[in-house]
Amino acid sequence: MTTAINLKPASTDVSSLPVLEIGNLAVGYRGNEGFQRVVHDVSLLVRPGEVVALVGESGSGKTTTAQAVIGLLAENGRLEAGAVRLNGTDIAGWSQKQLDAIRGSKISLIPQDPTSSLNPVKTIGAQVAEVLQIHRQGSRAEIDARVIELLARVGLSQPELRAKQYPHELSGGMRQRVLIAIAIALRPALIIADEPTSALDVTVQKRILDLIDELRGEYGTAVLLVTHDLGVAADRSNHIVVLKGGRIQEQGPTAEVLASPRSEYTRKLLADAPSLGRSRSVPRSRPARIGGTDDVIAVENLVQDFTVGGRRDLFRAVDGVSFTVQRGTTHAIVGESGSGKTTTARSIVGFQKPTSGRILVDGIDVTNLRGENLRQFRKMMQLVYQNPFASLDPRQTIFQIVEEPLLNFDPLPREDRARKVQAILDRVGLPPSALTRRPHALSGGQRQRVAIARALVLDPQVLVLDEAVSALDVTVQAQILALLDELQQSLGLTYLFISHDLAVVRQISDTVSVLHNGRQVDSGPVEDVFLRPGSAYTRELIGAIPGQRNADPR
Repeated sequence: MTTAINLKPASTDVSSLPVLEIGNLAVGYRGNEGFQRVVHDVSLLVRPGEVVALVGESGSGKTTTAQAVIGLLAENGRLEAGAVRLNGTDIAGWSQKQLDAIRGSKISLIPQDPTSSLNPVKTIGAQVAEVLQIHRQGSRAEIDARVIELLARVGLSQPELRAKQYPHELSGGMRQRVLIAIAIALRPALIIADEPTSALDVTVQKRILDLIDELRGEYGTAVLLVTHDLGVAADRSNHIVVLKGGRIQEQGPTAEVLASPRSEYTRKLLADAPSLGRSRSVPRSRPARIGGTDDVIAVENLVQDFTVGGRRDLFRAVDGVSFTVQRGTTHAIVGESGSGKTTTARSIVGFQKPTSGRILVDGIDVTNLRGENLRQFRKMMQLVYQNPFASLDPRQTIFQIVEEPLLNFDPLPREDRARKVQAILDRVGLPPSALTRRPHALSGGQRQRVAIARALVLDPQVLVLDEAVSALDVTVQAQILALLDELQQSLGLTYLFISHDLAVVRQISDTVSVLHNGRQVDSGPVEDVFLRPGSAYTRELIGAIPGQRNADPR
């Protein structure tokens, strides 16, 4: 048993032995109708120093496969068949006690969400030290010194200070670096990175992926990268495995798969991935739609201050932002978290009164609206939020959700309301059977269609789309973007599109404003800004878009 836990390679030629070999893996979950198999006969290899990307949509089986490797399936999950060989030793049948002996030391996990993955009541230093203590890696003083060394190694400034802080005191990117420090503490042979950057801004994402790449090169660590982002897979992997419905659609060297995909599913994924620029799922003719004089939105020198901590100190979230949006076009506001983009949008829809500046929507000065006038103004400008799982009331039927704005604003007879709800659901591509369902019975894409229907039922002129597609898989995202474009063309809608995803912005927007620390650093037609950015910050954002490295990782 000791030999197995040490995981000594059976071959003397270590370089020829895969760090990880999965053979004919099958995984099932126990539900109301017994066990249902969700992963079918998955086989793959990960060699020393190699990055293998496991890609696919939600429900494809990629995370389940990764969890099976490290023995962290949910309680109702079961590895039904197949082998999981780590350095040649099959660990598929190991107990949790045996697996505990190699987690961290031989195989580590970088989880997706740094917010929920760190203990909020323990310091950063204590959480990094824990893996060293479990595996008895020195005295207390030696472990404390190693913690500081690890925090510095993953690029955290002032590591001694960070060790004493709690997770809520760090940014999302800093918390993800802490998780990486924990994962590399014992220099494992294999790191499983499960969507390690999906919740991060594009520039932070690039820095985190660069860090993983550096550590891989330094330690010779193998990486199993779980991602739905083909741009990330293209940039960062040597080998790619495409999953759908728990089955491998194809696999091979990344450059070959991207250049000549064999399966129809992979071709669709590539076509729908905006960062790879393979096609435009939303065809647009931007030049013909720019240059008129009918501005439906005009923002003039917008300033938004907030008090800090109940004191008289002020924080300037938006500082002198100005732009116009022509009727029937899409204007994007882009920037990282904290750039001021959502604050700007909230001011435009009248959720907060600006400190100074002027906002005109169809000639109406929003900053002077109060009471009933402000309430009626909101009929013409509706919001679609980021998360379709959180923005819909789980207790209501879809009919009730879409009907609610009519009850609040339009005193229509019941029959007229029903006809209008049915018509708008049909307009967004949902079947009549959806009317009686509740949100949990719908997919993410269907829920976002419901959110769009709810916003459109009042016949608004402007939709504010706040990260409205960022929580969706690439193919579902492409479907929603195509729907938004069709609705804009047929209904003459104007969109204000809030996003940190520059690849999507370039695909669907006519004009763009780039915000950084509350200031507008670039603005104009989207192609002009992307081809000739005026600021170093915009150039950094554009350079960080994944999918531009031609699948040639180091």
